[in-house]
Amino acid sequence: MMGPFILIAPASRGLSLALARHYLQTTSLPVFATHRGPTPSEIRTTMLSGLPDVDPTRLHLLPMELTSEKSIASAAESLKQSLPAHSHSYISTAFFTGGILHPERQPSALEASALSETFTTNVISHLLCIKHFSQFLPDAKSQQQKQQPELLSKWVHVSARVGSISDNRLGGWYSYRASKAALNQVVRTFDIHLQRKKIPGVCVGVHPGTVKTGLSEQFWDGVPEDKLFEPEYAAKLLAGVVRGLKVEQRGRIWDWEGKEVLP
Repeated sequence: MMGPFILIAPASRGLSLALARHYLQTTSLPVFATHRGPTPSEIRTTMLSGLPDVDPTRLHLLPMELTSEKSIASAAESLKQSLPAHSHSYISTAFFTGGILHPERQPSALEASALSETFTTNVISHLLCIKHFSQFLPDAKSQQQKQQPELLSKWVHVSARVGSISDNRLGGWYSYRASKAALNQVVRTFDIHLQRKKIPGVCVGVHPGTVKTGLSEQFWDGVPEDKLFEPEYAAKLLAGVVRGLKVEQRGRIWDWEGKEVLP
């Protein structure tokens, strides 16, 4: 009987890798982590490196390519096959972390191929993960929040403050801003779905700040030292925010300090 589990998709580098390692270190739950690129053995070695007290059998790897619905569906099916038959297994916390940045500063820099790539990764992949992985949320029939509040699942999409329209004072980053604004709408819409179906879970977005990953590397020099986070630190902050979420915070975007990012 597996019971609740963690899902991080994708989870092979940067913040997403740090999130997978954080949950391996700080919980006793099984962790399902999607990846592409390196072999499963290489990914497993990286994820478990320096974690001698973690039971390696808790880590379950799922090959998945974000830009392919067939691959996303296959990963979801592999997860389903990994769960014990007739078990009450469900997502406790899920992070969907896919993101890419093409920092266009002028309209003349916009290119159709880059726009398509940005929206495919930053929005469409998140929608398809909802389509294929939401089957692992606890169903309405198991809804006993008052008696069993631990059944409340946390479904989390990694967004960004630049997706806020009201906070846009600098312009630029056309495709990234637009895709994150779209993702924030996805978060709200899926959370409404959860409420209507009486599924005992909440959907939120999170803004991790500027994390020292390849996505933000070219902008590190312009970020104050105390606002440039190592992936491990950012993962710890986000996990803390998500752990403390209340039902009334659902459907919105929260930063690493637990402050709301307004639409």
